[in-house]
Amino acid sequence: MSLSHPVARRLLSDEVFQRLRDSIVRGELAPGEKVKDSELAERLGLSRTPVREALARLTDIGLVESKPGVYTRITTLNRRDVGKTLAVLRSLDQLAVETAVPLMKPSDLDRLHRANEDFKRAVADNNIDAALEADDRFHAVPVTVADNPVLTRMIQQLHPQIHRILHRKFSSLLGGRNTTEHHDRLIELCAIGDAAAAARFSADHWSELGGHINQLFDADHELAK
Repeated sequence: MSLSHPVARRLLSDEVFQRLRDSIVRGELAPGEKVKDSELAERLGLSRTPVREALARLTDIGLVESKPGVYTRITTLNRRDVGKTLAVLRSLDQLAVETAVPLMKPSDLDRLHRANEDFKRAVADNNIDAALEADDRFHAVPVTVADNPVLTRMIQQLHPQIHRILHRKFSSLLGGRNTTEHHDRLIELCAIGDAAAAARFSADHWSELGGHINQLFDADHELAK
């Protein structure tokens, strides 16, 4: 939902946070763009208080940066920060998968299958929002089954950083056969209960994604010359 739609007068801080987070991920609020709580509040049809609260939360997760009295702006994308985020996410995902596989039930495998089918359809339609949503549901299965609130919270905090890259470079990073084949193989390993192999395989995929992202930064650098 875009910033032009007024926010319902309930759970304002949470909804404003989600609206601004999604706008940053989609690039509607561009990297480096300066923002003012008064202007955002006017666009959203709200007072400044919930907008300020949302901006503070976005600063905590690294999507907004602020220098008091000077600027508040959308954090820029750079190779170093993305690499560090991916390294942490890779480790967290590996822990989630290894913990979850021995606990998985047929219903959990079914959720993986359904999310993967939705992902494949979204990729075929080049629908980035649907693809990211389905991919999130897929990877959320082991996180949910692992039942570790700290792990869940940390992964949710890191996802928006990666989504910013995926949203900008969807066809390069999500559209290839490697991602759908990764999902298929991970389901197979989960189904046979091989927790160690599933965890390694999932971690390796995050490393592969990091390699693709580095290539994209290289390509952007060449275009800027």
